[in-house]
Amino acid sequence: MGQKVNPSGLRLGINRTWDSRWYSDDNYSSFLETDLKIRKYIETELKKAGLSKVVIERSSKKIIIGIHASRPGIIIGKKGSDIEKLRKKLSSISGSEVNLNIIETKKPELDAKVVADNIAMQIENRAATKRVMKRAVQSALKLGAQGIRVCVGGRIGGAEIARVEWFKEGRVPLHTLRANIDYAVSTAKTTYGTCGVKVWLYTGEKVSKDKNNNN
Repeated sequence: MGQKVNPSGLRLGINRTWDSRWYSDDNYSSFLETDLKIRKYIETELKKAGLSKVVIERSSKKIIIGIHASRPGIIIGKKGSDIEKLRKKLSSISGSEVNLNIIETKKPELDAKVVADNIAMQIENRAATKRVMKRAVQSALKLGAQGIRVCVGGRIGGAEIARVEWFKEGRVPLHTLRANIDYAVSTAKTTYGTCGVKVWLYTGEKVSKDKNNNN
């Protein structure tokens, strides 16, 4: 079972929490649609900022959006000009007041989303796929990852027949729910089609504070 499901979803409530943190009875569908629009806009506009994750919280009158990125300077801009433009655009999308929190990702090499996007970007720039995968794996292990698995599928290098390339080092225990496994997917859009990139990154065992308190 651990081989088939999304590792992040499987560990919600154990060592991970939700990226949308709000509750609603009547407006659930409209709030969900707004969240998806906000995430899509941020991921499209801030692709070069090294996005890790977007956390959305709601109060009765405003939306608080936490943007985790490895290059926060790209989001903020000179003297904070870009972040104000972003805030106004997100306010118009959501129809509510928006507060933005920009959080720097200290170790991007240990963040599956940043790693996957970086691999996809290099493939788009025609870098050798195997070399890019190997470099990402070595960087993660060097900074303390206990295991990493990278998968790239598609017309790799412009080949006529699509294939899948794997690169794995260390342990990635998908069946251990205590295992802190970060998982992300990205897409490289090349001139000969799209290539899918998947990254599993294991940094050790972790249990949420709530879980420990219950015990």
